[in-house]
Amino acid sequence: MKYATIKPTDVANGPGVRVSLFVSGCTHFCEGCFNSEAWDFDYGQEFTEETMETILGYLDHNYIAGFSLLGGEPMHPSNQKALVPLVEKIKERFPEKTIWCYTGYDFEKDIVGDMAERLPETKRLISYFDVMVDGKFQLEKKDLKLRFKGSSNQRIIKVPESLAKKQIVLWE
Repeated sequence: MKYATIKPTDVANGPGVRVSLFVSGCTHFCEGCFNSEAWDFDYGQEFTEETMETILGYLDHNYIAGFSLLGGEPMHPSNQKALVPLVEKIKERFPEKTIWCYTGYDFEKDIVGDMAERLPETKRLISYFDVMVDGKFQLEKKDLKLRFKGSSNQRIIKVPESLAKKQIVLWE
């Protein structure tokens, strides 16, 4: 897997100050995407053990509230395998920090439906997520007043609660 960038301090992609990883590769091609250069799976740098340790180091501060995964598309099947060890280590070392994942896929249909049935990594990944922002960015529904999402069709989902109840539980 490759990644586009790591933000050691990010206040736009979840509550509080967060560390954010922008992975490379996306097949949604949303019109108006703020990070279209990361659509290319070969864009950026190789994600390595050293990259993982850098992220864990950035997280090791009291003022960091959590970690956010964005893209590109973190839930693309070709990116999931590399992300499982990262989120496992984050939750192991920093259980109090939240993990947010942004995806263009639909939570019920794609993530807990099709992908979870086909890919063992999907179930493992989402078991570590506290929140998932789902749905493709839609330019015609863009709203700069929205908190932690780009367009009004996207949902901010509490993952553990939604999995337990087998229905969507929204964050706010």
